[in-house]
Amino acid sequence: MDALTGWWDDFFWGSVVVAEVFVTALILTVLLGLIGAAAKLSKNRVAKSIASGYTIVFRGTPEILVLLLFYFGSAIALTNIAQIFDPEIKFIDIPPFWAGSIAISLIVGSYATETFRGAFLGVDPGQIEAARALGLSNFKTFVYVRIPAMWRLALPPFGNHMLSLIKDTALISIIGLNETLFAAEQAIGNTGKPFTMYIVVGLIYLGFSTIITLSVMVLEKYANQHLEVGR
Repeated sequence: MDALTGWWDDFFWGSVVVAEVFVTALILTVLLGLIGAAAKLSKNRVAKSIASGYTIVFRGTPEILVLLLFYFGSAIALTNIAQIFDPEIKFIDIPPFWAGSIAISLIVGSYATETFRGAFLGVDPGQIEAARALGLSNFKTFVYVRIPAMWRLALPPFGNHMLSLIKDTALISIIGLNETLFAAEQAIGNTGKPFTMYIVVGLIYLGFSTIITLSVMVLEKYANQHLEVGR
């Protein structure tokens, strides 16, 4: 434990960064998943094709490669756009926090798209018919009927996506974000104790994963409480 002296603050603030990236990426993942699922279920061929291409590309590409391509690709794109207005600009890059959050949300969002699509298909058609009989528009039916109904079905697999999301935050250290793994690498360079530092990182991620697992269990129980009452 002596090797950790002076490094507790670094691991604590690294954990805070991990939590911030997770929450940001989770919000983006839900949005991407819902938009992707809606596109795949729509009658618009263009929307279907775009959504299908999105899921094929991001589910079939290594996560670390997506992160690197997005980080460096966005920097090149931003620089080229900025130079149109000011040729003297040399280089612009997107902050590692946002590059990492967006990249991992694109990855996990592609899986969430298929999860939400399957959950939407599992919604009782009678609920949709009832909503239409009440005069609700397609948009209101989607927001007030289909999303709440599908969420109960999507929650168990989406819990796995959340676990993938929290573990994927470790990848962001390679683009310079000062999170727990980045702090561990710095500590190893100073102490020469890789096993100890990686154990600490593992325990931190295990703690996050445990919190997510317990939270999903509580949400599942809440979502299914009407089924237990009906028995």
